[in-house]
Amino acid sequence: MFLTAYSSVMQKENSQKQVVLGRVIEALPNTFFKVVREDTNEEIMTYLSGKMRLNRIRVLVGDKVEVEIDPYGGKGRVSRRL
Repeated sequence: MFLTAYSSVMQKENSQKQVVLGRVIEALPNTFFKVVREDTNEEIMTYLSGKMRLNRIRVLVGDKVEVEIDPYGGKGRVSRRL
């Protein structure tokens, strides 16, 4: 019972996030990056997702990445390197 309720809550949270493509233009300390969105050419601050940190996936300047944007206008999260 608990697992099904938990999974439905997680699906609602994941459906609220907007996913966009971008290109890394600057690597900052503590796994922060400046990314330019491909659709609007807007610069956003992003951080590396936990799974990418855990598996030590490297993101370099010039890489194309998938970014989940917070609906409240905060920082984005790099969820995949393309």
